[in-house]
Amino acid sequence: MASLSLCRRVSACEVTLAVLLVVAALVNVTLIALMATWKTRTDPPSPQDSRYLIGVGRADCTGPPADIPLMGYANPEQTAAGIHTRLYSRAFIIDDGRRRVVFVTADVGMISQRLRLEVLRALQVKYGDLYRQENLVLSGTHTHCGPAGYFQYTLFMVTSKGFMKASIKPLVDGIVKSIDIAHRNMKPGRIYRSRGELDHSSLNRSPHSYLNNPKDERDRYQWNTDKQVVVLKFTDLDGDGIGMLSWFAVHAVSMNYTNRMVSSDNMGYASYLMEQDKNRGQLPGQGSFVAGFSSSNLGDVSPNTRGPRCMNTGLPCDYLNSSCPTKMCKAFGPGEDMFDSTRIIGHDVYRKAKELYAVAVEEVVGSLQAAHQWVNMTDVTVQINDTHTVSTCKPALGHSFAAGTTDGGGDLNFTQGAVEGDPFWDRIRDALLGEPSNQTQECHHPKPILFSTGEMNWPLPWHPQIVDVQIITIGSVAVVAVPGEMTTMSGRRLREAVKQELESEGAFKDTEVVLAGLSNIYTHYITTYEEYQVQRYEGASTIYGPHTLSAYLQKYRGLARAIAQDKVSELPLGPPPPFFEKNLFNLLPAPPVDRAPENSSFGDVLQQVYPIYRQGEVVSVTFVAGNPRNSGDIRDKTFVTVEMYDNRTDSWEIVHTDASWETRFHWLKGSNQQSNATVEWHIPFVAPCGSYRIKHLGHYKQRVGWQTLVSPYEGTSDVFRVTGSTY
Repeated sequence: MASLSLCRRVSACEVTLAVLLVVAALVNVTLIALMATWKTRTDPPSPQDSRYLIGVGRADCTGPPADIPLMGYANPEQTAAGIHTRLYSRAFIIDDGRRRVVFVTADVGMISQRLRLEVLRALQVKYGDLYRQENLVLSGTHTHCGPAGYFQYTLFMVTSKGFMKASIKPLVDGIVKSIDIAHRNMKPGRIYRSRGELDHSSLNRSPHSYLNNPKDERDRYQWNTDKQVVVLKFTDLDGDGIGMLSWFAVHAVSMNYTNRMVSSDNMGYASYLMEQDKNRGQLPGQGSFVAGFSSSNLGDVSPNTRGPRCMNTGLPCDYLNSSCPTKMCKAFGPGEDMFDSTRIIGHDVYRKAKELYAVAVEEVVGSLQAAHQWVNMTDVTVQINDTHTVSTCKPALGHSFAAGTTDGGGDLNFTQGAVEGDPFWDRIRDALLGEPSNQTQECHHPKPILFSTGEMNWPLPWHPQIVDVQIITIGSVAVVAVPGEMTTMSGRRLREAVKQELESEGAFKDTEVVLAGLSNIYTHYITTYEEYQVQRYEGASTIYGPHTLSAYLQKYRGLARAIAQDKVSELPLGPPPPFFEKNLFNLLPAPPVDRAPENSSFGDVLQQVYPIYRQGEVVSVTFVAGNPRNSGDIRDKTFVTVEMYDNRTDSWEIVHTDASWETRFHWLKGSNQQSNATVEWHIPFVAPCGSYRIKHLGHYKQRVGWQTLVSPYEGTSDVFRVTGSTY
């Protein structure tokens, strides 16, 4: 009996041990599974995975808002004198585990070659070969209200008072910082795409050129501008939105050539609205959600939807049938003034993008690719049929270039549509700059050449020869980086050509091709061959001649084919562009010392606020000010704050800065080195009732002995009340 009892006890122990071993094994299996799951969620996704590593970033890139010409209307007298809205760079980084691409849209007129080269140099120092010319796209929104002076070619330096480090440095630093932020914030996420159409927000400003395209081609399209809005929605793995990219073709010229404030214009306002919507309670430029609104094939597309009218009669005008002088024929936007027009167009673009963002469910999947080449655009041969070839030309601008457009015309007696030169201006050109060669004139025919920039090289070349062509693909989405302003039909032909090549090998299906305009380098306009014959402003500004588009189609087809065949590594790099160190000039002198009126100090109030305002009214206050250029690097700072008193904390809370749509900072240079700053606050109808004050912050330069000293100052208005009724 004793031995039987012992045997039973041993058996029970064995069973217990066996159970424990099974439990331990289950625990190990569970831990291994959990570790594998954790590893899957943190490792870079594979090319077959629908998830990417995604990073978004935004950074202030606003330059000096005083004295420097604004880039876009080519008017040296249109110099900066304040801030309407700040300028931002917005970066989007996508990584599929094998490759990485970066798309940046910046609130600038266009990306210059010098700007791109300096950004690449700065990224090389920080990241080595991670961000390179082939996987980085820099695109400009085409605002005409950002500081100029960031070009290295003579034509642009002449119209911008030179090359200015004070202009290019905040752009370089802002773009690099936006990439830094996106780089730090990378995390697993997903991308969705959506597209729709936006009408009543754009108008073709050269319809007669468009009508010169083949009728059967025109009949394929409902409109003479592209109405499509394409949206990419970026989310984390929980489905929470982290960013958005949108493309729509319209010129950012709602703010016209009379404006003198730095402004991001209609596309910047669309970004502002989307980011304010997603980053509730944050000041402009703050918050994690980043919304980029990028330019597209906007070459002949105006936001001034009321169309051109003669300034002296108010009647509609065009260059074919109207007796209105060219410089009197101006287009007007949908609003009562340029601010209202900017608001309307920007809000329309934002509203459509927000709608598409909300319904974006088609997921973008697949690997990333990036293809890039440098091309000598002055010497491209194109095979147009079995027996004939054509070539591009040395750059040149035609007479109609000087006529401007209905969005901003020239001041002299040039006209759009000129296919013959003017003997008066030709003689002046020949005497000052030299006569164009017969070869160049023949190559550009029927363009009558005003400036043969490809034959002008003092003190530096007037126009670039080496141009970037680039395509990046994100799954089924192809982003074509266009080095200029493509017209509507040019863009349609390019999109179609790239789509055909990508889908020819079967690797791409249902491809969405978007054009990112004003990218990497600026080469003016790109019209179709047929539009070029009419020689409107856009044709006269197609600098490489009538076969420019054909050359680009050939080059971009080559990039798309290499991507489709997975032969990008076999593409020749092409001749690298120059980086000029010498002969860059700056015609803008340093700001002088500042002086305050007698018995006054910087920051003193010259015109005080009223005690009470209603919602919807405008508060205005004027201060003794210094030159804003003396404030140096103004990124992430402000010249203006609107502050509301908080009774709960007995403190003042900043509710608006000079980045806010509701504020306007006007700087007025006076005589005797004195200047004033007027701050306006356009009180929103939804502004809370309460006590407010306005502050102006700045710097002034003074001479102390043999040295100059820059000192900060600030001024504060009286406290005023905002009420919902009169009193």
